[in-house]
Amino acid sequence: MISAVVLAAGASTRFGSPKQAVLLEPVLARVRGSAAIDDLVVVLGAHEVETRERVVRCPDWERGPGASLRCGLMALGDEVEAAVVVLGDGPTLDPGAIDRVVAAWRESGAERVAATYGGIRLHPLLLARNVWSTVPDGGLRGLPAPLVPCDDLEPPGDVDFADELNGRGGEAPTSS
Repeated sequence: MISAVVLAAGASTRFGSPKQAVLLEPVLARVRGSAAIDDLVVVLGAHEVETRERVVRCPDWERGPGASLRCGLMALGDEVEAAVVVLGDGPTLDPGAIDRVVAAWRESGAERVAATYGGIRLHPLLLARNVWSTVPDGGLRGLPAPLVPCDDLEPPGDVDFADELNGRGGEAPTSS
């Protein structure tokens, strides 16, 4: 069984409001589009956001993305073999990238497998169960992983500021 852990716990300080309220559902729709995902959990921390998916609240979210990821991983059942990590602010994630990363993991049995776009390592990232306990607070970016080229797919995006939303899966909040 493969689960997706969607990290949406951050404070969104650069965005100016809870970006999860705008970006989470477009990201979840992309994750749901993957044929490889059997289960999904959303990790929240700084903000409450409505979603129909299972939510885990991470009290230690301020320690970093690794702390949020550990909260999500702890919520997964014993039958889960691996978790696909997805960021909640990447609204253009292609479900095909998830499928490719999972297929590469099934073929290689690697502890971590990451997607690349134009040679740049981004998400999704798959984490095999045997290394869940080794997730550092700062996240997994510095840890080695076999890379799966996804150059023909749209990168997931990384929305930090509200003005970056136009045409990227969400609408910028308007002031009244």
